[in-house]
Amino acid sequence: MIAPLCFVLAPFGKKKDPAGGPDIDFDRIYDAAIRPAATDAGLEPIRADEERVGGVIHKAMFERLLLSEFAVAELTTANANVFYELGVRHATRPRTTVSIFAKGQPIPFDVNYLRSIPYELGAGNVLEDASASTLRTALATRLRELRQMAQTEDNVDSPIFTLLKPYPGIDLPHLRAEAETFRARLRGADALRARIRSAQARGVSGSDRERARVELLDVEAELSDAVEMGVWVELYLALRAVDAFAEMIALYPRMPPELRATIMMREQLAFAHNRIGETTNDEAERAAALALLEDVRQQVGPNPETCGLIGRIHKTSWKRHLADNPAAAKGYLRKAIRAYVEGFEADWRDAYPGINALTLLASEGSDESAEELRRLLPVVRFSVEQRLRGRTPDYWDYATLLELAVHAGDERAARQHLEDALGVITDRFQPGTTADNLQMLQQNLRARNADLPWLDELIVQLRSAVSG
Repeated sequence: MIAPLCFVLAPFGKKKDPAGGPDIDFDRIYDAAIRPAATDAGLEPIRADEERVGGVIHKAMFERLLLSEFAVAELTTANANVFYELGVRHATRPRTTVSIFAKGQPIPFDVNYLRSIPYELGAGNVLEDASASTLRTALATRLRELRQMAQTEDNVDSPIFTLLKPYPGIDLPHLRAEAETFRARLRGADALRARIRSAQARGVSGSDRERARVELLDVEAELSDAVEMGVWVELYLALRAVDAFAEMIALYPRMPPELRATIMMREQLAFAHNRIGETTNDEAERAAALALLEDVRQQVGPNPETCGLIGRIHKTSWKRHLADNPAAAKGYLRKAIRAYVEGFEADWRDAYPGINALTLLASEGSDESAEELRRLLPVVRFSVEQRLRGRTPDYWDYATLLELAVHAGDERAARQHLEDALGVITDRFQPGTTADNLQMLQQNLRARNADLPWLDELIVQLRSAVSG
């Protein structure tokens, strides 16, 4: 017997706490409670591609909302995409939708009368094992009840069908006829994702980068407009992870138009242009990258990712002009510092542009830069410490801690953070980026006769971290 589908309307990954607390890990909530609860109730859980496609609402999303027999809506943090999807679900499905939320998180007035299941987040906004087990049991019980009542006309949980009587709803017989085709596409997308992830892991480890690139291009050849957009994005980021930047640029025009228009994909296209420009010393590529990013900044304002990429472009120009045009180099250095500071000040919770600003301020060396470095350094440290509360650190978290340890001259902490960073590399370019920053710090220290003898060893380890 085919298990009914249960569509989970929830954010992906870690999201900001509107109350200002540590980030909330929605993947943990899904994996530890929601997914097993749906399975316990005899349902097949599926998720959206919200995180991977930058929030774009697309055909596959509507298919999930309309064709899934059951749905679970995670209302914590009042995520805008979740509430949009919940509205669509309530307008088209009179029953079989259940909502959950974390206690202590404000729920918007318009939905606070729903029969929602509350759960507890512990210290650091972490879903602890005991709370996960409690939520799993309660949700599974509720989903079993919904399965039993699914054929009862009185079992209505949509406020639209409840309050607007008679509300005719929307009859979609042609979509019901497509349910099996929809299921087949879901399984096809899962198979493509598995191939992408396998190739990416092999390419990042350095065991066979060329084979990984070929395998990713084989997947690309199979993509069509019918493939979910999340698969397109996963392939794009896998190409980035194995340094296939030219292939990223070639793939971009093939993507669905609505995906190409997203901020995320435009930033990634700029990333690819700039990396090619850096490798080949092609100023036209780097200019194309800068134009893309300035257009994004003009459209949506400063943010850590866009400003961080702009800062990288100016930082490269600074280093390239140091020998032949020192005056121009200083101008590029100031532009890079401004971009990184602007990105950090746009969202203090993202430490990445902040740590880059610190490194360049140390390189600039003026009294004004030294004062700005003293002002920003404790803020950057606080930012990364807050970010690490209640979440599993990624490469950039450890890299930031490593650079902060070097700023403090703390060899023991620096070595520990380096070891941690080397264990969670996901993209081939990551160690080289960190090595470049540490090299700049070492040069600045030597200029002041204050070098750290042990730092050269760490730089070597980073540069040799990804071979092949």
